[in-house]
Formats: sequence, structure tokens, C-alpha cells
Amino acid sequence: MRLGFIGAGRMGLPMVQRLTAAGHEVRALGRTPAARSRIARAAPGVRSESGIREVAENSEAVLVCVFSDDQVREVCLATPLLDALAPDAVVVVHTTGSPATVEAIAAQGARVVDAPVSGGPHDIAAGRLTLFAGGADGAVGHVLPALAAYADPVLHLGPLGSGQRLKLINNALFAAQLGLLDETVRLAAALGVDETALLTALPHASAESRVARAAAARGSVAAFTDSVRSFLEKDIAVVREVATELGTDLGLLEVAIRTAHSKQSLRHQGDTAHGTC
Repeated sequence: MRLGFIGAGRMGLPMVQRLTAAGHEVRALGRTPAARSRIARAAPGVRSESGIREVAENSEAVLVCVFSDDQVREVCLATPLLDALAPDAVVVVHTTGSPATVEAIAAQGARVVDAPVSGGPHDIAAGRLTLFAGGADGAVGHVLPALAAYADPVLHLGPLGSGQRLKLINNALFAAQLGLLDETVRLAAALGVDETALLTALPHASAESRVARAAAARGSVAAFTDSVRSFLEKDIAVVREVATELGTDLGLLEVAIRTAHSKQSLRHQGDTAHGTC
């Protein structure tokens, strides 16, 4: 496929590498000479462009993998991106954010697939990134050959926005599990059990979880929380906002999230944090 790519950073660059290795023709946005040079070194088969219009023109799909919801809106709604697209091209949004954002892009007449990710650069490199996809059957089917270069499974969950809703729920539960694990460490200390021993044992027990395994790999719950804070804070802010708009809240998940990060920084934000994606 002929593909445009915007956001060739920590997550995006290994995606670009997998796409070119799979035989796709990729034009990636590099706004500065240094960025274009970095992309060219990491993915020699990629054509690096300095402008969004050049990335979008003649592309069958444009993949957007920027950090925040605000950045998605800027890229898709405040640039020539949509005007430059062919009528049958698809915009794929990998950034986690509000379902309203992808709906706003689609309202401009674009074909859109929301496909937020679960996993990290190592999963992309192995071709096993998980994607939560939302969108029309035809749009998802159109981009599946590209997504399959780095993702397995690609879970088509329903109409546009479904992927974002599922990912926000996932990240709320993930943050709550961190809170429960933090409380477990506190209880273990009170019972005389060392945190290292606890984290070594839990992955082999009935209470094991992906969160516990990740914390064990980092050496402590605090170290793992530090490593994921930057994206988790903004995602939790988005899910709180979406829940409030729908007249609900996070319930007991919120209690665990507050517990988790009272010592760190995912505090409830009617306070001070405001999130993007």
C-alpha cells in the first residue's frame, strides 16, 4: 500500500520499519532536517517529507501516531491533511483519546478508523501489537494489510469510536490494578514480606496479572508506575472526562486509581491535571 505516516517517534518509528519491511511504500513526516535524517537512518526505505500535504497526497491511508488528543486534532483538523487525501483514503488514528475526536475528523468527510494500541515498541518489533479498532467494515478492511505488518491481533470492535472506548476502559482498569498492587505491597510490608519476594512470587500464583509481571520486571511497583506515568495520566484524564460527559463515573476503579497514585501523581482532576490522550 501507499501510506503516509505522522508521528514517527518511540512507537511510530518501529511501525514504519515494519511497514517498509512488509513491502509498503511509506512517506513519513519529518518536520526538521534532524527528524528526516533520523527517520532515514532507522528506516532506509522510507521517503521522509517535511510537509503534511506531501505525506497525504496519493496515499491510500495515513497513519497518525502522535502523543495526545490535542495533537491529533491539530494534525487532522488544522492542517491540509484531509484536503490532500484521495476520496477513498483512510485516516488511522493510533493515539488514545476521546471518541469525539475521531468523530470530528469523520464529520469533515474523511474515512476514519480509530485503532489505539496496547503494547510497546518491543511488541511492534515482534509484530504482536494489539489494536482496538473502530470504524466501518470497509474502512477497517482497507487498512488491514498495513496494520497487519505490526499488529496481531487487530480487534475490530464496532463502529467508529469503539476502539477508543475500549482502550480508555482498559487503561482505567490498568491504573486501578496498579493501585491494588501498591496496596498489596503496603500489606506485604506490614506482614513482613519483602516487595522483591512478593513480586517474584505473584506471577506464579492465582493473583498473577500482566501488571504484576511488569512491576516485577522493573523491580518495584513504584518504578513501573514511574515508567508509565506520562501516558497513563493523560489517558485517565480522558476517561474521566468521557465518563462525566455520559453522566457516570469510574466507581471503584476511581478509588483504586486514587490509592495507586496518591504517592505519585495520577490524582483526580477536578484538581490540576488535564489530559489529552
